[in-house]
Amino acid sequence: MSHSVTPSGSRIVTDEHRAHVLRAMNRSRWRLDGFWEWSKIIIFAVALFVIIRTFGVEAYKIPSGSMEQTLQVGDFLLVNKALYGAEVPFTHLRLPAIRSPRRGDVIVFQYPLNPQQSYVKRLIGLPRDTVEMREGVLYLNGRPKQERYVLHSQPVGDQVEEEFRWQNPYLVRTAEASVGYHPSRNTWGPLIVPQKSYFVLGDNRDNSADSRYWGFVADSLVKGRPLVVYYSYERDATHRFPWLTNIRWGRLGARIR
Repeated sequence: MSHSVTPSGSRIVTDEHRAHVLRAMNRSRWRLDGFWEWSKIIIFAVALFVIIRTFGVEAYKIPSGSMEQTLQVGDFLLVNKALYGAEVPFTHLRLPAIRSPRRGDVIVFQYPLNPQQSYVKRLIGLPRDTVEMREGVLYLNGRPKQERYVLHSQPVGDQVEEEFRWQNPYLVRTAEASVGYHPSRNTWGPLIVPQKSYFVLGDNRDNSADSRYWGFVADSLVKGRPLVVYYSYERDATHRFPWLTNIRWGRLGARIR
């Protein structure tokens, strides 16, 4: 590109030179504007994801068979955290709840003995309820309860009576219990559920580590209620990619009751 020079040595800026400079400035401005636009979109998307995951819906994977046949190993759930009032991070505050947990709800909660782990069980007893089991039959407030969702299978491992010692302070001293209390997996109680606590059991009643063994769940530990199975596959050691080859298509979209 040539430029005109005056006899005194000064350069004359032509229209062509001016147009070239303007085009270069516009290209730089477009690149900067484009960068900031994409940055704002990414920041907004990340913030929205964090808000939804914290206060709305969170994914959860079923690692064990304690809730069979309601939930199966390999199920991936969407958990509604807003229903019971999501916890505000780094505080002990909760947002207003839509409703309180009810008997029969399947709930996700922090494991009382290790809050870093999440468990999923069925809520059986509310505060001030009396819960008891006789020969595998659940009694709620003195009445036998029909549990169509319960699965009875071959128990894994032996039970130790020491696992049930936590129950003693909550035991209703009936005539039977006054002689001696010797609880087992299928016979225990009656127990009174304390305030701000819940009693939970697994649907796979013979193979579930639940309130029978480690106690009540404080209401502050409840995270939410599972809504739906959004993905599910059957584990199989003979397949290299079971999450692709063993998808349970019939469970996708199944509501949790």
